[in-house]
Amino acid sequence: MQNNCIFCRIIAGEIPSATVYEDKDFKAIMDISPAARGHVIMLSKRHCENLLELDDGTAEKALLVARKLARALKAELNCDGINLLQNNGEAAGQTVFHFHLHLIPRYQGDRISLGWTPGAYGDGEAQALAAALAARL
Repeated sequence: MQNNCIFCRIIAGEIPSATVYEDKDFKAIMDISPAARGHVIMLSKRHCENLLELDDGTAEKALLVARKLARALKAELNCDGINLLQNNGEAAGQTVFHFHLHLIPRYQGDRISLGWTPGAYGDGEAQALAAALAARL
């Protein structure tokens, strides 16, 4: 736990939250500034700055817990879709540097915007980048 981390303080019970789910690795709470009704934030209990710092077991479990939460959101809210949003680093929009995953219920015609302007690769650029990335795996 880091004392200056708001998510660590929520996990420790120092700051109240509306808990949706909790196990030994994760705590899921209602977002206090929701993008949509039902917006949930899933927090890792161990303080890690972002996805890149999670151990393999916790990273694997994160998607299983997210799926469980998404199914509950879909059943309760009858939403048309669900965004899973996980930012890594300030440039990616991360504002709290403790691993967390947003689950945002979506509806046809809602006013939530999470888009980007599509780009394009030049001839052979995608293949060259794919090969370079694959070599690092």
